[in-house]
Amino acid sequence: MKAAICTRYGPPEVLQVRDIAKPSPKKNDMLIKIYATAITASDCIIRSFNVSPKLKLPMAIAIGFRRPRQPILGMVMAGEIEAVGTDVSTFQPGDRVFGCDFDRLKFGMYAEYVTFPESGMIAPMPANMSFEEAAAVSYGSLLALHFLRKGGIEQAKKVLIYGASGAIGTSAVQLARHYGADVTGVCSTSNLDMVRSLGAGTVIDYTREDITQRPERYDLVLNAVGKKKVQLQAESILTSNGKHVTVDDSKPKPKLADLLYLKNLAEIGALKAVIDRCYPLEQIVEAHRYVDKGHKKGNVVITVTNDERI
Repeated sequence: MKAAICTRYGPPEVLQVRDIAKPSPKKNDMLIKIYATAITASDCIIRSFNVSPKLKLPMAIAIGFRRPRQPILGMVMAGEIEAVGTDVSTFQPGDRVFGCDFDRLKFGMYAEYVTFPESGMIAPMPANMSFEEAAAVSYGSLLALHFLRKGGIEQAKKVLIYGASGAIGTSAVQLARHYGADVTGVCSTSNLDMVRSLGAGTVIDYTREDITQRPERYDLVLNAVGKKKVQLQAESILTSNGKHVTVDDSKPKPKLADLLYLKNLAEIGALKAVIDRCYPLEQIVEAHRYVDKGHKKGNVVITVTNDERI
């Protein structure tokens, strides 16, 4: 099978597409034919090893010193089950599924096939989505859901999403709107219409306007980009009981129930995948170069296998 191998830590060019052996599922695993994956911020951090000095040793111990111990990166996938282990009962060959790897540190989604445990973060694909859309919707939406809930989205009436045009931000705008909040999205000029189309009642161009100079106050400010500048600004635009949550605050531990919740939202049209660009697996280097620029709209998707049934 074809897979993108991370040969060492470094720039996008360290990724090489090679032919390697196809994996076999163990008794509790499923063999999944991957049709699409997406490039997450975590993928780029792992590939580049671009972390603060205090995190370098713990990260090296966790995933490898000179190169990732698991050389095939990729945390999300959408595909079709080709075979199942003897003890698998929930899924069967032919099922279309989507999912991601948050805690296992196994990665492996930049490949034509992956083995995935039945107990993992995996669910039937939204019936109304393509493989590319399903791959795009899981990671950012799970993170957005985690941080919105941490900020008390159930009670928040006015919510501001800073970084509303990225993978987390585009999902956060839609989810906050679904919860009934009055949503303000902050993004750059070129993304204003897109963020508004996702449900933001107000959009602010951070290149032209200082959010601290506006009279509005918010029950929840979600900093979806992790910039310290935003943390300082948030303190002055919160209500007296308002909360500021940043994506740097904690390590999310989503549950399967969260993925199923997102699946249901997608099927009723409350959550849409935002895809900036799609690349074939053979152009994984170019895709990483684009993501490294830091200006993607929503998600960048890798088509691993073309769905010939469409």
